[in-house]
Amino acid sequence: MKSGYIAVIGRANAGKSTLINVMVGEKVSIVSPKPQTTRDRILGVLTEDDYQIVFVDTPGIYKARNALTDMMMRTTETSARSVDFLLYVVDGHEGIDEEDLSLMEKYKALGIPMAIAYTKIDIMPKENIPLDMAKFADSGLDVDVFPVSARKGKNIRELKKFLVEKMPEGERAFTEDIVSDKSERFMISEIMREKILLKFDKEIPHGIAVVVNAFERKENGVYDINLDIVCERANHKAILIGKQGKAIKEVSSFARQDMEKFLGAKVFLTTFVKVKEDWRDRPNLLKEYGYEDLGD
Repeated sequence: MKSGYIAVIGRANAGKSTLINVMVGEKVSIVSPKPQTTRDRILGVLTEDDYQIVFVDTPGIYKARNALTDMMMRTTETSARSVDFLLYVVDGHEGIDEEDLSLMEKYKALGIPMAIAYTKIDIMPKENIPLDMAKFADSGLDVDVFPVSARKGKNIRELKKFLVEKMPEGERAFTEDIVSDKSERFMISEIMREKILLKFDKEIPHGIAVVVNAFERKENGVYDINLDIVCERANHKAILIGKQGKAIKEVSSFARQDMEKFLGAKVFLTTFVKVKEDWRDRPNLLKEYGYEDLGD
């Protein structure tokens, strides 16, 4: 059978996680319009009778500004060097620029087979697509390019078929019931972080961590979950909580609904907001909050 690993790489907010979720058919990574939504290397496993593809969702390529983003970039670089295939995802809606072409050339130079997923074609002017395809042709990259829409499912089947053909012969790395290497506990914290990113948009910067203090299923089948939401500034805490606690209640309610859908059971959720100044530049706190440096 066909079996292999594909690193999904690209600039921040290009649509990597959405594409993987659609390809796998399950939510294995959270999504939001903000850069840095994906902070960890997350494996999404697609298994069929005659093949298994392990997609490696990586943090978006981003200029390092603190210890956390520096760690994220090392994770992306390490992941790109240890797979069978590279799928570079570029945001078609934003268009192709010289930085994108330069990054594609950099990863192509690793000597690992690569293709390009040109995403978000459902929300861009159709006349821009042939113009960008001409840019790819003129660049001399010599790679296959797939214009796709993950949200609409356009060309996803064709891309998946192509990727299967590129996989080496081998045994499954995971049993057929596994769709991700991440635990339920991890996904619960990510669901909470996703809802915060979606609700607060530009009001709260990227400096949010979610720490799971308790994750327990009671005898009645209800999950008892206790979370800390960690931010970097006192004014961020005030925004997160809101007037008379309205904001935190609202975002917790949204998160709880998604948690119940993910776990298939009722959830009793308790959340607290704490301030840890500049935690993204404090290695001890990065480790405490579960951020592993895979670039070491």
